[in-house]
Amino acid sequence: MRRPRLKRILLVDDDPDIQTVASLALGSFGGFTVKACGSAREALDSAPRFKPDLILLDFVMPGMSGARALRAFRALPDISTVPIVFITARVQPKEIRAYRKMGSVDVIAKPFEAVTLAQTVRTIWKRHHA
Repeated sequence: MRRPRLKRILLVDDDPDIQTVASLALGSFGGFTVKACGSAREALDSAPRFKPDLILLDFVMPGMSGARALRAFRALPDISTVPIVFITARVQPKEIRAYRKMGSVDVIAKPFEAVTLAQTVRTIWKRHHA
């Protein structure tokens, strides 16, 4: 069976600098269509219309944490099976195990390398669909 193509990425991070760098790395350099959202609420409202193939979700955000946002995404009918990858500076082994137990398919550590972000995301996608 063919692996689905990764085209559309929903990026959720409250830091405008992270949004800019990641959007450039994934969109301009990686060739993906990227929708950046500054809050979980904005992302939850945008996701059904945007129809992402993958969600990159900051774990620590004001208003709604990444954990709560992940649960909320899972409750959206058209988004419930979209893979979610946490982006966070909290990457101790115990924390990573907890993220995966919550349902995150992987974790990207902050600060990330902008030049390799698109390839990192492609690798996660391939591994998830293997």
